[in-house]
Amino acid sequence: MSEKNDLQFPFVRIVGQDEMKRALLLNIIDPGIGGVLLRGEKGTAKSTTVRSLTQILPEVPYIEGCQFHCNPETPRYLCDDCKERMRNGGYKTSMRGMRVVELPLNATEDRISGSLDIEHVLRTGERKYEGGVLAQANGNLLYVDEVNLLDDHIVDLLLDSAAMGRNFVEREGISFSHPARFVLIGSMNPEEGTLRPQLMDRFGMCVDIKSEVNPDTRVEVIKRRLAFDADPETFVSECEADTNALRDRIERAKELLPKVSMSDKVLTAIAMVSIHYKMEGHRADLAMIRAAKANAALEGRTEITLQDISTTAPLILRHRMKAGPFEEAQFKQNELDSILRGYIGS
Repeated sequence: MSEKNDLQFPFVRIVGQDEMKRALLLNIIDPGIGGVLLRGEKGTAKSTTVRSLTQILPEVPYIEGCQFHCNPETPRYLCDDCKERMRNGGYKTSMRGMRVVELPLNATEDRISGSLDIEHVLRTGERKYEGGVLAQANGNLLYVDEVNLLDDHIVDLLLDSAAMGRNFVEREGISFSHPARFVLIGSMNPEEGTLRPQLMDRFGMCVDIKSEVNPDTRVEVIKRRLAFDADPETFVSECEADTNALRDRIERAKELLPKVSMSDKVLTAIAMVSIHYKMEGHRADLAMIRAAKANAALEGRTEITLQDISTTAPLILRHRMKAGPFEEAQFKQNELDSILRGYIGS
């Protein structure tokens, strides 16, 4: 990062927007939550926050020579070549840092899914695959700015790959698939158009972001931005200790996550919350369970508390709530907490 333009604003120095930051952290800890949709006015640090995640993303193992950088610790999600390597024992592993892969707004389906060289297949009988954005995103974060401006079939493709953890490519009767496990993060300005409800529901979490109205907070935002613009390298170096501490906290949370217990009363409470808010299907239930576990792990606990669900459930429920014509769904925090206390206690 020798060039100043390569430096990203430090995640740990972004002021306010606590819900957005927590939602992103929880999805890094457990990608199974289902990704995050960031909705908000222009200039509210959506893209800045996502891009700055690169500084705190943990390191993960990968198999050398694999274009999908498969993780040997998850044999279930290896590509065919890596499965063969593991069977034969002829592979080496190294560590790499996770990164944020960005999807260009004008990307075509071939650019996203990758392409098969049909001529090579016909000539040699062997499949030759040129990886696309989904191949790069495997094991990383995939960021789509202005996701509401993408064609619906492109958004469907991204969401299907994120849900299944695999990308399927078929051309001229020849098929190929590869692992595509990533955290999908989308951002949008509702003034420029909305997503269809079916697509909105596929995002595990949704955060509504508004401009700061507290004058002290706005002043602090301005001060930090000006300080970064004046001397990015010094600004980033001053945050290094806090950045490293947060990265270590994320790694500890990922290690702790499998140990977080889930009692029947917590499951019942989450089920009753979904019933109360008339959630369709079970995506909301599963996302609430995963988010509560990830939040407990982030806080260094192995037991879920009422606060874990109270903090994370609104991010999962708000964008799925039904509203009448010309009405906006109203979410009340005290209503949620009342339901939770009835089943978990205080």
